[in-house]
Amino acid sequence: MPKALIITARGFEDIELLYPYYRLIEAGFEVLIAAPERGEVEGKHGYRVKADLALSEVNPEEFDVLVIPGGRAPERVRLEEGALKTVRHFFESNKPVAVICHGPQVLISAGVVKGRRLTSWWGVKDDVIAAGGQWIDEPVVVDGNLVSSRYPADIPLWMREFMRLLESRGLLKPTPPLKA
Repeated sequence: MPKALIITARGFEDIELLYPYYRLIEAGFEVLIAAPERGEVEGKHGYRVKADLALSEVNPEEFDVLVIPGGRAPERVRLEEGALKTVRHFFESNKPVAVICHGPQVLISAGVVKGRRLTSWWGVKDDVIAAGGQWIDEPVVVDGNLVSSRYPADIPLWMREFMRLLESRGLLKPTPPLKA
């Protein structure tokens, strides 16, 4: 079973985490969440998720897919060396990465934006450009292993393109029957 990792922290944009979480489970992935500490993490709008791992505990080699939701969480995640190590591994290994909203802040801190095409929340545009990225104001931008979007209204396009990338990489299997 392929494994997906979502890295986040307190203040995540709820739908930007929950939509890919459930979409990847539906597609047959084992999905784990990592945050600065194990345990309950609360989103901007009050939804709570369980962090299975602390960011410092993540072994990125165990995962096939990385998702970085937005909200206020990336401001906290980018300060965690474990998160930056994980992001670097995904880019060095050319593994699929989905990022949305403020999520590119983590990519910037990891030093993987230079020469890449991506989008984000408009407030992160200048940071992407200063880090050497090409910021594009489109609902979804695909650049190799990276699929990026701007904000919640773009989520259907973001996940559609991300699932296409996973399919092209042979990571999607036929939809399994649901287990009750």
